[in-house]
Amino acid sequence: MKTIDELLAEGVTGKRVFVRADLNVPLSGTTITDDGRIRAVQPTVAKLAGAGARVVVASHLGRPKGAPDPAFSLAPAAARLGELLGTDVAFATDTVGESARATVAALADGEVAVIENLRFNAGETSKDDAERGAFADQLAELADLYVGDGFGAVHRKHASVFDLPARLPHAAGDLIATEVGVLKKLTDDVQRPYAVVLGGAKVSDKLGVIDHLLERADRILIGGGMAYTFLKAQGHEVGSSLLQEDQIPVVREYLQRAEAKGVEFVLPVDVVVAPAFPDLKTKAPAHPTTVAADAMPAGQMGLDNGPETNKLYASKLADAATVFWNGPMGVFEHPDFAEGTRAVAQALVDSSGFSVVGGGDSAAAVRILGFDENAFGHISTGGGASLEYLEGKTLPGLAALED
Repeated sequence: MKTIDELLAEGVTGKRVFVRADLNVPLSGTTITDDGRIRAVQPTVAKLAGAGARVVVASHLGRPKGAPDPAFSLAPAAARLGELLGTDVAFATDTVGESARATVAALADGEVAVIENLRFNAGETSKDDAERGAFADQLAELADLYVGDGFGAVHRKHASVFDLPARLPHAAGDLIATEVGVLKKLTDDVQRPYAVVLGGAKVSDKLGVIDHLLERADRILIGGGMAYTFLKAQGHEVGSSLLQEDQIPVVREYLQRAEAKGVEFVLPVDVVVAPAFPDLKTKAPAHPTTVAADAMPAGQMGLDNGPETNKLYASKLADAATVFWNGPMGVFEHPDFAEGTRAVAQALVDSSGFSVVGGGDSAAAVRILGFDENAFGHISTGGGASLEYLEGKTLPGLAALED
């Protein structure tokens, strides 16, 4: 795929460049609680603006139902991008309507605008090719060139990700180029031992990547809510913990495959439990206790890895040459259940190997828990996209950027 530097070499001064970014940041009202994705795309926007392009930045945010919804406006993200760029960023209050057309037409060379949430238009996410294509046609009228740099959305067959690049000369932004380069280190040119840490709520969300990694990884460490389905598959009581009963047969199969292939499967040996899910707003004490993973009391909910598990996981990551981590080990948003996630992050920091934090909640946890982002080999901006890449799937947004 063409790089942004190749595009710049051809000249972008005075041209309208549509940058499909990923500004899908978490909000508390209108306050951004984690601006990592905006900071990730800022260098590409700055590079284009510095070369004299008229930059039109577009993104989705949340899941509005194909119509305007003030709760999902990109206005806070546009303001934050302007702060990072150190310049005013214009904001269009619609996607392809009068405001968008006027805002883009008013841009001078080197100026930047953000248009409103793409998902305010039903054509963005439509499964109907004609409807999606019609929206892409309208977006194409706003630009002369296209730069794809929203890695967190490249696994979606959406108008701005898949259809629009076919309508404009296109290139990959620096963020996407970096993400793909990192993922190739996890698939094509892996340094061993290769350890994978998977957490998060549901085991069903990770089945595809586990299946794929059983052929590639040396160790797979499991935590988070998904761990309790694994523990149940081993015959252990899991109390009132999150459990996907219907996934137990496939989990048992994976455990058997791992043993047959010599892949080390590591599960918690102790867990932190409480009578109920904690209050994440008040952060009120949750009265946790630590129990052995094979001796969970009925009526107790597993909410984090215990201290012995934290030591075990750190030992399993200490000598790894490559580590990929996706998904928290517990309810890290509450101080009573953050230590498992903190311990994994610290183990990656302490490791001399190449460490990749696979986006989503893992990336948010790293920032919320106060870690220096530069201490990790790479922090991805796309959790779902990273997982699908590691599953071996073709990602529509990357395929669209290929020449």
